[in-house]
Amino acid sequence: MKKILITNDDGYESAGLLALIDALSGLGHITVVAPATEKSACGHSLTLTRPLTFVSVGDDFYKLDDGTPSDCIYLALNSLFEFQKPDLVISGINKGSNMGEDITYSGTCAGAMEAVLHDVPAIAISQVMDFTQPMGDFTLAKKAIRALVEKIFADEFPLKEREFLNVNIPYQAHELAFEVTYAGYRFYANDAHVHRNPRGTEYYWLGLHPLEYKARPNRGGLSDFEAIEAGKVSLTPIKLDMSAYKSMTRLQAWL
Repeated sequence: MKKILITNDDGYESAGLLALIDALSGLGHITVVAPATEKSACGHSLTLTRPLTFVSVGDDFYKLDDGTPSDCIYLALNSLFEFQKPDLVISGINKGSNMGEDITYSGTCAGAMEAVLHDVPAIAISQVMDFTQPMGDFTLAKKAIRALVEKIFADEFPLKEREFLNVNIPYQAHELAFEVTYAGYRFYANDAHVHRNPRGTEYYWLGLHPLEYKARPNRGGLSDFEAIEAGKVSLTPIKLDMSAYKSMTRLQAWL
């Protein structure tokens, strides 16, 4: 039987994680290791300054006390899967998108990053949402991830080493249509809200940026943002090698 390791960054009780477990039912033996609390936008971080504890919450279901998604995958692979690696790691289903440069912030994507560093194929999956509206369901996301995992297990993982598949599901779409994409160019602005507590101490609360973007020139095809706007499921292959190869000659000349 295939072995699937699951994590996420919204916490072990998140609706997206539970939807993912339901979507993969029957496709393999599922082990879940997820953060005890929400760790959104924690990036690819490991906890080095305090101990971490697995807490069992069900059969092959653990929460990692104050751990990040990267911690979850790192420790699971080196303890629960010490002698035989899982066939696939899936991180999600995240509430909210992970497109463009948001990938670098994403705890969801970080779980997949950690897996491929250990030579385990991985998928990160996120559900685009309108946070001004009640949280939608994960029906299309469940269909998409099940179809992808069935294809991977019937054939093979389609990417090279140290590459993971970043999947984003369109908001309020009902038909399952896949589009292979590249990571778009994300616009950022100041969305830090300043407030004062009853004692007059100033504090800030970071908000959400709108999904504004532009296409990257000379890339061909659609960006992840464009695919989502077209109501398609975005499949973006992401590699961990972030070297700017085209700038190496310029840097050498600068030296």
